[in-house]
Amino acid sequence: MTVHFSSRVGSRTLNPIAVAELEAKAAGVALGKLNDSNPTRHGLSSDEVPWVYSAEPRGPRHARESLADYLTGLHALEAAAAGREPKPVDPDDLYLLSSTSEAYSWLIKLLCDAGDAVLAPKPGYPLIESIAGLECVDAIEYQLLFDGSWMIDAAGIEALLDGPDGGRIRALVLINPNNPSGSYVKAGERERIVALCREHGVALIADEVFFDYALEPFDDRSRLAGETGVLTFALDGFSKMLAAPNAKVGWIQVSGPEGDAAEAKRRLDVIADDYLPMSDIIASRMDALLGVAGEQTALVLERVRGNLARLHELLDADPLGVVSVLRAEGGWNVLLRFPGVIDENALVLRLIADHGLTGQPGYFFDMTSNGYLAISLLPEPDAFESNVRAVLAAVAAMLEE
Repeated sequence: MTVHFSSRVGSRTLNPIAVAELEAKAAGVALGKLNDSNPTRHGLSSDEVPWVYSAEPRGPRHARESLADYLTGLHALEAAAAGREPKPVDPDDLYLLSSTSEAYSWLIKLLCDAGDAVLAPKPGYPLIESIAGLECVDAIEYQLLFDGSWMIDAAGIEALLDGPDGGRIRALVLINPNNPSGSYVKAGERERIVALCREHGVALIADEVFFDYALEPFDDRSRLAGETGVLTFALDGFSKMLAAPNAKVGWIQVSGPEGDAAEAKRRLDVIADDYLPMSDIIASRMDALLGVAGEQTALVLERVRGNLARLHELLDADPLGVVSVLRAEGGWNVLLRFPGVIDENALVLRLIADHGLTGQPGYFFDMTSNGYLAISLLPEPDAFESNVRAVLAAVAAMLEE
């Protein structure tokens, strides 16, 4: 089936002048502009912003080339470890933005008209629903199921695509690995979902911001970035790569069947040209930031793995033994499970009152039953251990009441 694109980013038939400009560009002719209102090309730049502004909607070319080189090397290492052929990243397949949240907004604009829908995983972080709502689009949940490890309910996805809402579903969001479940997309799940999306003309949006933070992974985990079986938009950014939410750089990598990918980029260029989000000031630091990405990721990975190991030790040593951690394959967060006789709200309120701590209960992520609490693996080890001990103490106190 053909992928649907929204009517708000239409075909926009080119006028004769635009056609002639494109022909000149293809022939290598640089045309002067009578209406050039870019002050940086006329000797009027500030010394604090010395660059000539090029107004490239996908982001400055040099920044995309640097990012493509970095991603090509990173993906090659991952492919070699898994025994797969690496795929080079083309800078023309990349769009630079201020965040993956902005990327979601752009892609919903690209794919959905008002009243359309996207499929989003549950449990999951509620960001997708919020952004979809801002775009007048519905988020329909599909389930992740837990049975010792997490799995995607692919049969449930198929039922949704074939059901009464199937005709308005335009995209399926995969979080790889998911937050807060920490589950990667398995090879069999990927194959089934790609086939379903292709059959139903649905695009894939793959959020892979936590991909490098493997905790208890399986052998065949792989990125969806570069997927060719269906139109795919892979999201990533510096927020997680550099452990720096204030480093507002995100990107979209477009891939898929040649015709779908080309049409998607043509239309996405319209959105990018309207918003022009990437600052040259930020782009000028791309090389330096990419240069420290590996060591920063390794630093965070050491912390979260160490805290996860300590968490297992603390839970194993707990005399009551009623709190456990759900297996997490990747990410920064894990889900603790405690006896369902304790209300989630009551537990968090007890933590606030007795320990000066607050938290996010499972229902924040639409867990299907009571008895879950999300906990971050990022704090310093002493603070992390104190947090875990506080949860164990609160659970013990509430069971004694």
